[in-house]
Amino acid sequence: MPETLFKEVRYDLNSLVNFIDIGVIGLPDIQRPFVWKNIKVRDLFDSMYNGYPVGYLLLWENGLVEGARVIGTDAKQKAPRLLVVDGQQRLTSLFAVVKGVPVVRENYKTERIEIAFNPVMEKFEVADAAIRRDRSYLPDISALWNPETDLFDLVDDHLSKLEEARPVEDRERTQIRNSIRKLSNLLSFPFTALELAAQVDEEQVSEVFVRINSKGTPLNQADFILTLMSVFWDEGRADLESFCRESRNPSTGAASSFNHFIQPHPDQLLRVGIGLGFKRARLKYVYSILRGKDLETEEFSEERRDAQFEVLKRAQAKALNLQYWHDFFRAIELGGFKGGRMITSPATLMFTYVLYLIGRTELRVEEKQLRRAIARWFFMASLTGRYTGSPESDFEFDLAGLRPIQDPEEFVTHLDRICEATLTNDFWAITLPTDLATSSARSPSLFAYYAALVRLDAKALFSEHKVADLLDPSVHAKRAAAERHHLFPKAYLQSIGTTGSREINQIANYALTEWADNVEIGDRPPVEYVEELQQGCDGKELERMSYWHALPDGWERMNYQDFLIARRELIAKVIEEAYKQLREPSTQEVPSLDEVSVESLIEEGEGTHVEFKATLRTNLHTSQKDPRMEMACIKTVAGFLNGRGGTLVIGVSDDGEPVGLGPDGFPNEDKLNLHLVNLLRSRIGADKMIYVHPRFEDYDGERILAVECLPSRSPVYVKDGNDEHFLIRTGASTTELAPSQMESFIRQRFGA
Repeated sequence: MPETLFKEVRYDLNSLVNFIDIGVIGLPDIQRPFVWKNIKVRDLFDSMYNGYPVGYLLLWENGLVEGARVIGTDAKQKAPRLLVVDGQQRLTSLFAVVKGVPVVRENYKTERIEIAFNPVMEKFEVADAAIRRDRSYLPDISALWNPETDLFDLVDDHLSKLEEARPVEDRERTQIRNSIRKLSNLLSFPFTALELAAQVDEEQVSEVFVRINSKGTPLNQADFILTLMSVFWDEGRADLESFCRESRNPSTGAASSFNHFIQPHPDQLLRVGIGLGFKRARLKYVYSILRGKDLETEEFSEERRDAQFEVLKRAQAKALNLQYWHDFFRAIELGGFKGGRMITSPATLMFTYVLYLIGRTELRVEEKQLRRAIARWFFMASLTGRYTGSPESDFEFDLAGLRPIQDPEEFVTHLDRICEATLTNDFWAITLPTDLATSSARSPSLFAYYAALVRLDAKALFSEHKVADLLDPSVHAKRAAAERHHLFPKAYLQSIGTTGSREINQIANYALTEWADNVEIGDRPPVEYVEELQQGCDGKELERMSYWHALPDGWERMNYQDFLIARRELIAKVIEEAYKQLREPSTQEVPSLDEVSVESLIEEGEGTHVEFKATLRTNLHTSQKDPRMEMACIKTVAGFLNGRGGTLVIGVSDDGEPVGLGPDGFPNEDKLNLHLVNLLRSRIGADKMIYVHPRFEDYDGERILAVECLPSRSPVYVKDGNDEHFLIRTGASTTELAPSQMESFIRQRFGA
């Protein structure tokens, strides 16, 4: 017969409950919150009452060193001899009902489980107000096993109350007595337990659990460590539980762990303490270390155990420090993330918290510098899903790289080096647009885009309200303040043959808008509703909105698939710009709404961003209209659009002297403006006019036209007959690029 890892042991319900009560069997509520519904507890007692088997229990001889404190209530007892591996919920149910004690729910609130019993019908129910009023039920079967209860008195009391409600026949009296006696005798109900030997390690225990209970909640190393804490450091376990409980409800003035990002579980905070204290993410060896085991000699030492618990105690005190906790979330907010609805990976959040604590409590990084570094790291880790594949292994690698670092500047440099190595040019240009080709409402790249809009102080689509305000997690209404709106509405796409929900609900087909606007837009095609909504925006606001919401030039008239491809690339650029701002705030490329006066422009003189033209169409040497004058102005505008923007000042000579608009011979300014707009529409395209903003000003007694040009988000070409020219600004002049030069420039400037 092969050697087994277990032995089979018989128990009855009474002995199981007593062993739990005195601590021989360890059943700490922190190991796993009680998740069974009361109706499932009712079914468990119903099965036992009817003599049905209720499954094996799996216990483990813990092999802990002597002298540990007990999990139960009797402080004189030693550490529990047996830990519960499988059967946690069944044993908790049985113990709670037989002893009449409350359980701890997933929200960390306590609750009594009250199961009622009808002895005539031999039926169990979860007690509620109606059941408690029904005299045919024993409202709480826990009373049967109360040491102070006399069974005969309980039966007589039940019969007396029932007779007050209705007549009771002798047959029923007998039935009631027999049923209650049968229920009381459940204390002798037999259980079979498989007890694993103390020599079995944690991995083998987990493997056994999975093999015999594939539908159960898989065990993990955190379960074992939390149980170990209940034995050797119960105060620390209680602190974890209290911190988690308080995080679930807003405080009424006192400091608490409540926040809008996460309602942590004890195992998550345990990982923070272990990551900080031991610089470990894998918990495989931490359990053995905390037991006092020498990993080389396999021997246990009480002194070694106590020393390792001291390390954990110091680290956990930092992890549960409310000042550190809330300062950390300020760093996450700095990255643009507004609450838990934008967090796709709690592990990423908690691992980043470990890094924050290392930087703050061990390396003493200056808080402002640390906050920006942590914001960059979380932005990167969340966007790339750094800890979603093999989180323990990946974070173990990151922690290993930090172990030799002793200098605060080196710490920040190290984090930034990893960020830059991850967020390469290829990531922004290829990987991220590819990641955005999804309809997942929980995509990390989608929430990174929302974070970018918050970082860039963007407004919702066609709205005066900022995205940051509309995503505020502290505001709750019947409908969300900001809703995702289909830019190409669903009904419209279906009408043109696009019917698949995956295609219709692509991330690139959504924009954040106020719900009232969403209703107004309805199912109209974009070419119909866009012009109507644009009426409330001036030119610069419209351009800035197009930048924020990554709308390609002329998108409302584009083919849907072409639109998706183009918008993904623009969304990626918006995310990239927001990330760059976290590193270098001065890199912001969002178009400015501030106007620079003509006087200031003339004082600045011609350069990369300013050019003077005496006229729009008149050759001052011949006093005749000259198409070459118009083309020179058009090329200057194109050069500014292809570069970083600039202003063409018409009515000023090369040396800065005012000429005025008179030489062009227009009857009024409206006619001049219309002529310029028509020229630009015909030569560079109507879709580029969003970047061009003419205005008239007085200067030194003359009227001057300033044509402000914002940076275009796509290449601008000048049509000249059958030819097209591509121009850029080089210093104070406009230069046409050869095809070979143009390709390189466009790739660098526009990422195309």
